[in-house]
Amino acid sequence: MPFAHVNGQKLYYEDTGGNGPAIIFSHGLLMDSAMFAPQVEALRGTWRCITWDERGHGQTADPARCEPFSYYDSANDLAALLGHLGVQQAVLAGMSQGGYLSLRCALTHPEVVRALVLIDTQALQEEPAKMAGHEVLIKTWLEGGLTDEIAAVVAHIILGDDWPGTPQWQAKWRTFTVPNLMQCFTTLGSRDDISDRLGAITVPTLVVHGTLDHAIDLSRAQAMADALPHARMVEIPGGGHASNLTHPEPVNAALLEFMRALP
Repeated sequence: MPFAHVNGQKLYYEDTGGNGPAIIFSHGLLMDSAMFAPQVEALRGTWRCITWDERGHGQTADPARCEPFSYYDSANDLAALLGHLGVQQAVLAGMSQGGYLSLRCALTHPEVVRALVLIDTQALQEEPAKMAGHEVLIKTWLEGGLTDEIAAVVAHIILGDDWPGTPQWQAKWRTFTVPNLMQCFTTLGSRDDISDRLGAITVPTLVVHGTLDHAIDLSRAQAMADALPHARMVEIPGGGHASNLTHPEPVNAALLEFMRALP
């Protein structure tokens, strides 16, 4: 299995290779690189598609420990992974948490960013009421394990209701260990507000957001798109928080249109 030893980390990644322009996909909290399978399948004929598992997630995670980190650290991981793969510049596509680190990579490593695709994400901190709900959920999960009831709530937030692929992701959530779960949620809750810095990100940007996203209100994505100098917004009707996974057809259509128009 391919691992990159970069930035003090052992990062799992997959790379379709080839000489085409590169796009690197960064997943959301509690997810992993597999969530972008529909996008890789749609793009791999023309684009070099790179996916990776972030700190505390998937095959990058160490079950026994997870050192404190910020999304700026994750942004450094992303830039270092591109360097390891010999990619000078790429489109950064991130969903939720993946968008948080992609935005920060655009601020701290602008030289590696050709364009941004921001899927069901935001530039703000968590809404206080939603963060309080997350904290109760995680406390219950940590103390009693992932019960069917909690797994259903997590699925509702991330995947929406009655999506056929939900059970396989719930099975993955049950493999999360206490150190990884605690640190990843600490990182989520302690991130900074970068909304006042968006004007510095001048690359072409596509903002994609599900109209039924229960985790991040659509208005927050619209505000982010309005603040980015060269962004366009596409709403995914009926899409939830992981709209690229549950509603891949309209997301892929928007993605292909955007990327074909890149200079």
